[in-house]
Amino acid sequence: MFTVEELEERLIDLSFAEDIGDGDHTTLCCIPSDAMGKSQLIIKEDAVLAGIEVAKKVFKCFDPEMQVEVFINDGAKVKKGDVAMVVTGRVRSLLQTERLMLNIMQRMSGIATMTSKYVERLEGTKTRVLDTRKTTPGMRMLEKQAVKIGGGCNHRIGLFDMILLKDNHVDFAGGIANAINRCHEYLKEKGLDLKIEIEVRNFDELQQAIDCGGINRIMLDNFSVTDTKKAVEIIDGKFEVESSGGITFDTLRDYAECGVDFISVGALTHSVMGLDMSFKACN
Repeated sequence: MFTVEELEERLIDLSFAEDIGDGDHTTLCCIPSDAMGKSQLIIKEDAVLAGIEVAKKVFKCFDPEMQVEVFINDGAKVKKGDVAMVVTGRVRSLLQTERLMLNIMQRMSGIATMTSKYVERLEGTKTRVLDTRKTTPGMRMLEKQAVKIGGGCNHRIGLFDMILLKDNHVDFAGGIANAINRCHEYLKEKGLDLKIEIEVRNFDELQQAIDCGGINRIMLDNFSVTDTKKAVEIIDGKFEVESSGGITFDTLRDYAECGVDFISVGALTHSVMGLDMSFKACN
């Protein structure tokens, strides 16, 4: 299995390969190879900044001689007109790394900004906001980093670090009890120690999950606010409780005030707007 660092390096390498191909002919035709210059990253809207550390890796990967001076770090609140960093090096390197760096930073900053708004919405409750696996292929590690930078929490990273028995698992396994019992048999056989969460769609499945036990968390899928409050009372602290499905920013706090431990929000990563910023030549 690859480490986070290895996955980031592979993403950067692949991104340069698809962007530059056999050469950035626009830059190569008009910029001398020995020309040196400087560019600054200008923020164009208020936000939470994310991706600075990854940007430094992008520059280093392409041209180790590029020098990065950071003025604003990941997690900081930025305003329109702020200069987050200045990069010095070969002009060719500045031009060829610009788009990839911006793509990553705009995406990560947009996610961090969105997440911070959800976190603020939950202030005063015990509920924490979680991301999901609804991420851009190849960019999951970066997008989940951005969620954490914005103050949110990561759900499972992938299919390997937690058991999450969804509705299809339950249906194909022949019911709640079968799914949970087979899960324990598998974990014992493989010598694995993973948390177990099960998704329930109604009060009948909820009671089955409680009666069966052997789980760490129950996910209430598409429960109304009223039903969520009732479900939390039934669970009575025996298991962690997560709400998921159809929850918007406007209804977020209503669910939190029911007493759930977590609310998972796919919108943090699957439909966020990138942050407006630019990388401009400077003196």
